[in-house]
Amino acid sequence: MSKMRWLLFVPWVLWAATMCRAQSVVIDLPRQSQGAEVTQRIGLTDIAIRYHRPVVGGRTVWGKLVPYGDVWRAGANENTTISFSDAVAIEGQPLAAGTYGLHMIPGKEEWTVIFSKAANSWGSFSYRQEEDALRVNVKPEASEFHEALTYDFDQLKDDSTVVTLRWEKLAAPFKVSINLPETVAANFHRQFRGLRQYTWESWNDAADYLATHKVDLDEALQYADKSIQLDQRYDNLMTKSEALEAMGRKEEGAKFRSAALEKANAVQLYGYARQLQRGGQQQEAMAVFRTQTKKYPNEWISHMAASRLHASEGNFDSALKEMKTALDGAPDSSKVFVQGLIKRLEAKEDINKS
Repeated sequence: MSKMRWLLFVPWVLWAATMCRAQSVVIDLPRQSQGAEVTQRIGLTDIAIRYHRPVVGGRTVWGKLVPYGDVWRAGANENTTISFSDAVAIEGQPLAAGTYGLHMIPGKEEWTVIFSKAANSWGSFSYRQEEDALRVNVKPEASEFHEALTYDFDQLKDDSTVVTLRWEKLAAPFKVSINLPETVAANFHRQFRGLRQYTWESWNDAADYLATHKVDLDEALQYADKSIQLDQRYDNLMTKSEALEAMGRKEEGAKFRSAALEKANAVQLYGYARQLQRGGQQQEAMAVFRTQTKKYPNEWISHMAASRLHASEGNFDSALKEMKTALDGAPDSSKVFVQGLIKRLEAKEDINKS
């Protein structure tokens, strides 16, 4: 080796030797900053953070160990990475699905959180700003003391969470949010490429979700039709009626609702009547209860329907008698609930008011 090449090689050898005192670059050994992974699901969107956890160890962290104004790996060792299974918004700014190198620039009053397209680097030493997918600014907060750096998912909601880095006595939070209905609708496309496409329940569940949230109603109708093609049931006929009504096609919706009620068993009729009651449609509910008692007079739950009919007329003696008959035939899982209704009837309370 020439003298010039040797002189260039020596600094690299010294640097590598220094690094190897802390850990091996050849074999897997315990690390001082231990690895960790935290995950959270929001709706159907999975978020995962992989990082290494440096400890304070009596050192001054902010402004010294981690300088202000410099790009920092937001952990230790390899890149801290954050993954999103679907597109998200970070502090209101869009970010595509994928895995990103997570870097931060700490400041006394404001931090910059960086999502880099380069997710396989060693720390921030080879960070390049032109590889940024997104930058957002956040405000640091005071926190209880954390000896080891940690990431938490705070303020969990159906469509958002706050990711918070905590270390020493400081926290750096940033909000992650999703468009829940749109994300779920897109997820259905992936799910229906597997075995779920062969069951009526899967198509019906998807159609019901879309119709309930009034999103992609044309697709909700298609899903309901596919469910009906596989097996025509009360459930999917009712779902189709709800999708049609959400689209403003009320006459068609009423037609499929009637077809659904023709197929309904005693439990389904009772459940539909209770749904009407909760929606403030008492007269319509009573009509369904009457249909149920005529169509299925010997079912235990039909005696509950009869009890509600009597209670609505103020005939509490007959209502109590019917409810006690229902109790005799009720499955064990329902007896406590029926007993609660009996107590209310004994107190002359109209059980239809809640």
